[in-house]
Amino acid sequence: MTQPGIEVYAICEAESIPPGGAKAFSLSRRTDEGEARPYGIVVVRVRPREFVGYLNACPHGKVWLNIGDGSFFTPDKAHLRCGRHGAKFEIASGLCLEGPCQGASLEPIPLALMGSDVCLCGIALVEDDGASGYDGDDETMDIMIHPG
Repeated sequence: MTQPGIEVYAICEAESIPPGGAKAFSLSRRTDEGEARPYGIVVVRVRPREFVGYLNACPHGKVWLNIGDGSFFTPDKAHLRCGRHGAKFEIASGLCLEGPCQGASLEPIPLALMGSDVCLCGIALVEDDGASGYDGDDETMDIMIHPG
């Protein structure tokens, strides 16, 4: 049950991300001034019913983590990594363990598992009215999500 005033958007079905997998989403967030801004996130399925999410932006240079080959993980899948700088991050906390942003952290996003859906909570997204102000496509993103 959600509290009044807290926005909740279904991002994807839980089963669309395999355990140990990650998926990028390109959303559009509404600023406090009411403007639409790109809002790229990554959702990681840690366990069957446990998910963590972060802004899809490396603290060093603000590039997508999956830039380049589209992968979010180190080859052993033990850490998230930045495709440009090679920074390594703890999956559970987002803390950078190695690389140019060592000691910094990925920005977490509030997620909740509601039924079979992974939901973003407390972030105002732009409704799908065809006028989001964001036309950019990204070949490294898996899908474009519009709140429904």
